[in-house]
Amino acid sequence: MFSKVTAVTLMLSGVLFIPTKTVAFSDETNVELGGAVRLNYGWKDYDDDSDGAFDFELFAVDVDITKGKWFVDSQFRFYQTFNAVHHAEVGYNFDESNRLAVGVSQVPFGISPYASHGFWFGGTYYLGFEDDYDTGAKWTKTTGDWTFDTAYFFNSEYDDSARYGRYSFDVASIDGSDNKEDGHGNFRAQYQWGDHVIGASVQAGKFRNRTTGKKGDHVAAAVHFDGNFDSWNLQLQHIYYDFEAAPELQTQNNRIAMSAFDFPFEIAAEANVTSFNLAKTFEVGNDFLDKVVCYNDFTYTATQNKPGLTDSIQNVTGCTLIKDGLYTYVDWIAGKNMWFAGGPGIGIYEGPEKWRSRLNINIGYYF
Repeated sequence: MFSKVTAVTLMLSGVLFIPTKTVAFSDETNVELGGAVRLNYGWKDYDDDSDGAFDFELFAVDVDITKGKWFVDSQFRFYQTFNAVHHAEVGYNFDESNRLAVGVSQVPFGISPYASHGFWFGGTYYLGFEDDYDTGAKWTKTTGDWTFDTAYFFNSEYDDSARYGRYSFDVASIDGSDNKEDGHGNFRAQYQWGDHVIGASVQAGKFRNRTTGKKGDHVAAAVHFDGNFDSWNLQLQHIYYDFEAAPELQTQNNRIAMSAFDFPFEIAAEANVTSFNLAKTFEVGNDFLDKVVCYNDFTYTATQNKPGLTDSIQNVTGCTLIKDGLYTYVDWIAGKNMWFAGGPGIGIYEGPEKWRSRLNINIGYYF
């Protein structure tokens, strides 16, 4: 199996898919250990600390095990204020074209593996539609230039919507909006067209209000393009999503709560989300740098002007400096009415809308 840093390397170098590792199918047990250590500096133009903060951000441990056609792929993360599983799946390779994984797996939705280039991902990440991990079963089949993912997830990685210390952004329980994810199915089809990938994704499921016991429907659909043009990478994606609005679900205010990284916040219960991302890779190859990847990732969330809602924008401009396992991300994150950039949520209107921004520098060694 491929480690997180391998996936990042492949993405930044313009490779579209994480390739399936050639499986020897021997009875020998192979154990691979890896991980990461990261430091982070952050400065916000909406914070009282004008000097910013430089601190420890993450220690992660990867354990990958293969024996014959069986495999285990897992990662656990230690942050400053919480610890959380990133992914943990056990699976079986029927052959080189069919793979089944059960456990905490990446939800197959949208551009694979990430619809962004920067360290903090794009706006779709905070809506739960990018690098999201839930608990269920996933079957991946490749046939010719096509890749199909079919999955069912019983719940989020932690079946407790009041637990905010998690990596993935999931439906959360807060005062007045006591909801949780209650199962969803996913299907994604991707076609490899030369150096480009064209794809479509659908997601449909339920969420349940823990106070009333009532269940509601949620749906999402996406079309996406991930193209490589020499040293350039272009990502285009459009998502529509909708969480049913009803008084018994406590979503009658056109909002639903999400949480991750110890913080809950609200998003618009229905929106259209458009992403336009562009990156260029510069090969360097000296004692200090192997390559530099510079990018601009743009996400626009349109809420259809419903009461209490407004549109949100996130734009990330940055570069990643790569030397062996050392990755340094330098990102300028600007947002209007965007939760991660000083806004009250995503699509939520709570007073005058202002552009806010933050500088983020993350230095990580992946081993």
